[in-house]
Amino acid sequence: MNVVILGAGTVGTSIAQLLCENGHNVRLVDFSAEALERSGEDLDIQTIVGSACDAVTLFQADVLNADLCLAVTSNDEVNLVGASLCKAMGAKRSISRIFEPRYLDYSTFDYRRHFAIDNLLSLEQLTALELAKTIRANGLFTLESFARGGIEIQEVEVQAGSKVIGQSLRAIRMPANVRIGLVTSGKRSFIPHADDAFAEGDRITLVGERTEIRGVMKLFQIKAPPHLDIIIAGGGKVGFYLAKSLERERYRVTIMEVDEERCHELARQLPEATILHANATSQAEMREARVGKADVFIASTGRDEDNIICGVEARELGTGRILSVVRRPDYVNVLEKLQIDFAVSPRLVMARQILGMVSGGPILAAEETADGEVLIWEVEVQPNSPVTRIPLKELSLSQTLIAAIVRDDYVRVPTAEDVLKSHDSAVVLVNRQLTSEAIKLFMTTKD
Repeated sequence: MNVVILGAGTVGTSIAQLLCENGHNVRLVDFSAEALERSGEDLDIQTIVGSACDAVTLFQADVLNADLCLAVTSNDEVNLVGASLCKAMGAKRSISRIFEPRYLDYSTFDYRRHFAIDNLLSLEQLTALELAKTIRANGLFTLESFARGGIEIQEVEVQAGSKVIGQSLRAIRMPANVRIGLVTSGKRSFIPHADDAFAEGDRITLVGERTEIRGVMKLFQIKAPPHLDIIIAGGGKVGFYLAKSLERERYRVTIMEVDEERCHELARQLPEATILHANATSQAEMREARVGKADVFIASTGRDEDNIICGVEARELGTGRILSVVRRPDYVNVLEKLQIDFAVSPRLVMARQILGMVSGGPILAAEETADGEVLIWEVEVQPNSPVTRIPLKELSLSQTLIAAIVRDDYVRVPTAEDVLKSHDSAVVLVNRQLTSEAIKLFMTTKD
């Protein structure tokens, strides 16, 4: 693939190195000749000095023939304009990195559509979603991100006394706009077949429209499940996105943030969360925040060293599970020795996301569930592909679920009667063992 990267900072250089290692042709653009010299010393890439917002510079970078353009400078506005220019000049796909959460809030304004960009990428949001996946059994928060908030995801447990116990999926009357996306039974996660039956204790992930999904939840759970107490150390962007993902009926979220002004801002943006003006590296303040009583503690401050301290203190206080953000790869082994249950590296999260983008074919982005058994794709439906010819009910979709479609920027859950159109976007869940067959449904085929 021909890839143009705008921005030779830490992220841009890391992406360039990753893509070079995977055999892709990379061009790196930055206004700093010094930064490009540092980045290009050990990499087989072409470097172009100039502004990411300058059409002449982008022409020199040959964006006209680029399969993918990634705008990853440290400035949101530069990224938006640069990615938009790349797309307008002929790049097949164009992605903009975003720092500011308001650019990702599609309920107020769709910046992606306005600038004609294929996707907006937030490293902080991806890191938060990776943490959220380990808290929720089925880990499908990423699905909401792909569908840009137009659908709702709810996780329920099949409780004793539920009428669905022993019944097959085929026998349960579900609304047309609600799907069972995933079932977790014991340690195994799978996409249910019509003949699969449910047992007490199974965890079900429902995907659907908000108006219908609440009623469906009552089929599986007789009474409201107990709340989980979540404490997040650090109210930066990762902490904010994580709290926003978990701010639901089953989760009681508390954020410990040392900056008082940031606390006020978080309180406005997260009305369901509890915001504490507290230092998470202080054991006394952690005791006061009742960290030891929490079900899950997440260390997501801006410093790895502080996250390590927080995690150790939380473990000593008796917290159920400890999660942490770690930016330096050499700290991963340290966290394991300190009995941190799960560590997320933003760099590794980004690497997986980028490799999903350059996988070729109709896949725009790719993720996986926490146990790795099921992949979540965002795909662009290609002209004359199988899904454009017949209704979904007539397709062979065993162990594959089309959970949402995006058409003309309207997101909905498809029915069995739907026929997808060329250039629709679809969010697809597929069993890892069946990926090669599933992807053919969305690819152009000869008559």
